[in-house]
Amino acid sequence: MDFSWTEEQIQFREKIVKFAQQELQSNLIDLDWREEFNRESWEKCGKFGLIGLPIPEHYGGTGTDILTTICALEALGYGCKDNGLIFAINAHIWAGEIPILTFGTEAQKQKYLPKLCSGEFIGAHGASEPEAGSDIYNLKTTAKIQGDKYILNGVKNWVTNGPVADLYIVFANVAPEKGKRGITGFIVEKDFAGVAINRKISKMGLRTTQLGELFLENCEVPSENRLGQEGSGLAIFNHSMEWERGFILASAIGTMERLLESCIQYARKRQQFGQSIGKFQLVSSKIVDMKMRLETARALLYKVGWLKNNKKTAIMEAAMAKLYISESWVQSCLDAIQIHGGYGYLTELELERELRDALGSKLYSGTSEIQYQIIAQFMGL
Repeated sequence: MDFSWTEEQIQFREKIVKFAQQELQSNLIDLDWREEFNRESWEKCGKFGLIGLPIPEHYGGTGTDILTTICALEALGYGCKDNGLIFAINAHIWAGEIPILTFGTEAQKQKYLPKLCSGEFIGAHGASEPEAGSDIYNLKTTAKIQGDKYILNGVKNWVTNGPVADLYIVFANVAPEKGKRGITGFIVEKDFAGVAINRKISKMGLRTTQLGELFLENCEVPSENRLGQEGSGLAIFNHSMEWERGFILASAIGTMERLLESCIQYARKRQQFGQSIGKFQLVSSKIVDMKMRLETARALLYKVGWLKNNKKTAIMEAAMAKLYISESWVQSCLDAIQIHGGYGYLTELELERELRDALGSKLYSGTSEIQYQIIAQFMGL
């Protein structure tokens, strides 16, 4: 496994960092306070090509291989401080575009992927329910065939991008008596009869990402919008989760690198007791720990990318990457705040927001506890 970047990839990374630093530096403190999604930045990312990275060119994407896609998302995390925007983009790619690319019909791909890749459409994923989060087998949303359409009824919560989405990948059960074997995927457009976003959900961090509840009340979905075969929903969901868990935190690697650099710079210039604070072992040890976590997390991420680039299964490795990167991101944010002392606690320095954003990574796409369980199962426990 050679994880070194080519000169072309390095130039691509630098181009993205420059774009993010110049075009995505909006008044983030204010946007965070108002919990506002930055549609203008989203459209800029779409125009730049970031929203359709792993999608083939003939479907409107850039046809970027998965390792270069990781490189690009890492660069986005380094150059852009809007973790909410970045999270929205990642959710859109891994849980919106990839299921359609992998399981969609040719007509579905031609109809939806170009608009998703350009940023004209925003995608969302409707799997979690009040009684079915980690326990996806327990979903209650139903789908009944009626002529040339399905009638869906149910509630989906924790829908990332929900309030601003144009289409949803929704999972419903066409045969509840069959249990998990009846779970089926559907592509649901926001304008279909019976679709409603009940409310936007406020949250601790990632406040520029929109989170909502999706209500389906006698929602009419054309049969041609079924995703895959009846009963294949669980396979689609698990496939999506492998990709999402493996790569949704690729941008966090760039964020952690940016935090590390800011701490090194501060520790060099901040003077206490006649010397820079970086000379104190308790401070320098925290910075070394940040570096160790960054490089270990990066290696786990790149291994998952290498496996998927070589068409290999990476369920356990994706869980390991998700677990370790999320835990490392949170701890590095805590260390960054501690190194900056009282200044780190201030809103204007933006480190407190970084911590609030990072904490969510331990919960979405399967909690840290779920990742532990997946890894343990693969170890035969």
